[in-house]
Amino acid sequence: MNKNLLTDLSLLFLAIIWGTNFTVIKASLAEIDPYSFNSIRFVLAAGFMWAILIKRKSWFKIDRKDILPLLLLGLIGNMVYQWLFIVGIDLTFAANAAVMLGTIPIWVALSSHLFSIEMMNRFKTIGVILAFTGLAIIILFGKNPISFGSDTFLGDLTIILAAIIWALYTLYSKKHLTRYTPLQYSAMMTSIGAVSLTLLAIPHFGETNWSTVSVGAYSGAIFSGMLAIGLAYLIWNNGIKVVGAVRSSTYQNLVPVIGVISGVVLLNENLEFLQYLGAAIVIAGILITRHGGRIS
Repeated sequence: MNKNLLTDLSLLFLAIIWGTNFTVIKASLAEIDPYSFNSIRFVLAAGFMWAILIKRKSWFKIDRKDILPLLLLGLIGNMVYQWLFIVGIDLTFAANAAVMLGTIPIWVALSSHLFSIEMMNRFKTIGVILAFTGLAIIILFGKNPISFGSDTFLGDLTIILAAIIWALYTLYSKKHLTRYTPLQYSAMMTSIGAVSLTLLAIPHFGETNWSTVSVGAYSGAIFSGMLAIGLAYLIWNNGIKVVGAVRSSTYQNLVPVIGVISGVVLLNENLEFLQYLGAAIVIAGILITRHGGRIS
């Protein structure tokens, strides 16, 4: 199978995982405080990464000149972003969080072009704009449109900031993926996240009544750690390396689409016509971005 096609399929699978992850996190946060939940899932994710790395014997040595850049990047992408994400989703609605994170391709494209990291051409620009437009249609024209009321405004702003942080993390990860494999890089990043997020969580452990936490909530942490972070980071970093940051980031727009489809199939929800149209526009945007010229 063509390497690029296989990468695109893996990114599609990643969108399914992340689309489900919103619901999983919201359910688990009803029983576990956000800081502890983040710590648990990152410890699991880091363990997952190192287990695979040890099994494959993918040993590596960090170049001395990379130590500080990798540490800073790890803190930005795996402490700051994850902290903003988990706090933001706890403060706002899942639909709001989905549409805010849907701006990631826009921030990636703008930052990429501005810093001359990965230049956009006309077709890629149209594809990214179409994908985000479709995402907005799905959210805005449902029976329960997103709300920007004062109760969720702080959460919305937090998620937007998280999207910008993730876009920058995505772009600056690419150069390190030329020296380290996606597995090695993911192991380093999740380890930095596990340590830093656990330190942040220590003062909050007492906020959760651990004796009453259900199996479902723990299962949510396992799903979010092992799949939505562990496996997802491998897929994500490989996508950046193989097909580029802009093309990989457009799959973020499929996350709410997957949510819509799962609602129809599993919950028998009735969709508005414009939501189906929005899903089609998202897919069109991804295809245009994929074939809109050579990815640098």
